[in-house]
Amino acid sequence: MDLTEFIIRLLLSAVAVFLSAKLLSGIKLESFGQAIMVAIILGIVNAVVKPILVFFTIPITIITLGLFLLVINALMIMLVDKILKGFVVKSFWWAFFFSIILSVLNAILQSLF
Repeated sequence: MDLTEFIIRLLLSAVAVFLSAKLLSGIKLESFGQAIMVAIILGIVNAVVKPILVFFTIPITIITLGLFLLVINALMIMLVDKILKGFVVKSFWWAFFFSIILSVLNAILQSLF
C-alpha cells in the first residue's frame, strides 16, 4: 500500500467516524480533525490490543458464533474514548451501536473508492 492509498483509506475512515457520530446522540465528536484522530487511534488499537483480546476470548467467541467480536469492537471504541479528549462515548451500548454503524459505513465507503 502506498502513501496515497493509506491517506485515502484514513480519510474515508475519518468520514465514517464523523458520520457515525452524527447519527448517534450518545457519541460526541468535536470536529472532523477529531474524527481523523479517532480513525488513527482506533486503527492502532485494533492493530495492537484487539488481536490480544481476540486470542484470549477464542472460547467465548466460538460459543457465541463470533458475536462476541462485536463486544470486543465496542471495548476498542471505549478505549479510544479514554485515550482521546474530544471524543465521548456515553456508554457501552452507544459504543456497541457506533461500532456496528462504523463498520457498515466503512465497508460502503471503502467499496466506493
